[in-house]
Amino acid sequence: MEVYLVGGAVRDKLLKLPVHERDWVVVGARSEELLNQGFQQVGKDFPVFLHPDTHDEYALARTERKSGRGHTEFTVYASPEVTLEQDLARRDLTINAIAESEDGTIIDPYKGVQDLEARKLRHVSEAFTEDPLRVLRVARFAARFAHLGFSVAAETQQLLQQMSESEELSHLVPERVWREWEKALLSETPSVFLNLLKSIDALPQVLPGITAGDSQLQRLNRTSAYSDSAILRFACLFVEQKTPDDIKQFCRRLAIPNHYRDAATLARNNELFITQAKLPEAESLSATLKQIDYWRRPEKLEQLLQLREAEFSRSEQKTTIDKQHQKLRLAAEKASALSSQALQQQGLTGKALGNALREQREQILAEALV
Repeated sequence: MEVYLVGGAVRDKLLKLPVHERDWVVVGARSEELLNQGFQQVGKDFPVFLHPDTHDEYALARTERKSGRGHTEFTVYASPEVTLEQDLARRDLTINAIAESEDGTIIDPYKGVQDLEARKLRHVSEAFTEDPLRVLRVARFAARFAHLGFSVAAETQQLLQQMSESEELSHLVPERVWREWEKALLSETPSVFLNLLKSIDALPQVLPGITAGDSQLQRLNRTSAYSDSAILRFACLFVEQKTPDDIKQFCRRLAIPNHYRDAATLARNNELFITQAKLPEAESLSATLKQIDYWRRPEKLEQLLQLREAEFSRSEQKTTIDKQHQKLRLAAEKASALSSQALQQQGLTGKALGNALREQREQILAEALV
């Protein structure tokens, strides 16, 4: 039995990046041997096991053969006879097909180290085309490593285009599409993910309705530079393009969590607030606070202000925007703290009470934003 560190841990170690997860390949062993050592098998028929102490994943060396459409239709063959080189050959990119032995020796049959040095994302073999999810993985890695100078190799770009044209991407499970996109949203340059999919005409299949136009990508770049929040980065894409109903349908189709959907809807419903440098008058501001349910959910205003700050983060108006927001936050808190009890003691009820409370809030906003 031989054990090798593989995949992202080796890649990131060679790039001198933090290593967060370690995956291992076991060559020359059977499932029973790992189970007898206390490993826990993940899944019924899949040869991946969790270490009893570290909970790292240990996989038996295996080969895979496509048996149907989509990402999940594969026949897996795991055996003590499968070599490390055969196992590495089934991986997507050469930079992910590097192994390290227990004594620190690097095993690199597909020149992944060379591609790391050249800053190239290159597929390992033609078997790459068997898994359509790899298109999204390449786009995600491109987004993750763009700031380090990585780009997709020409032959891999051509292969991605061919896979998009085959419409295999339309068979991907929505949850897996979202998982890759969410990871990309957390990367250094999430716009690269969308731009790559756009360049190979894949967006209509995997993210229908996302056009990745210039203004959309520019806004995403501004927001990404301002914040590492995946929710803000997602929401900014919908400031101009979608109606609330379209957003609901889009998120439902991709099984996107509700808090992402709600943030996108909030951005879409408040486009002018986000994109205009001048704040609305007190009356309109009060209406906006009511519309976003600020009095019960103050975090909604914070999301809007952060989207607005991102919008102007690279402009000459940034200082002015920051001052506006400082005043608005304080005024909104003060207005929220108003009690209706004093007004009720004056005999006001019903609509009259509501109008009086609104007028007082507007007055606080007007005085604070002079």
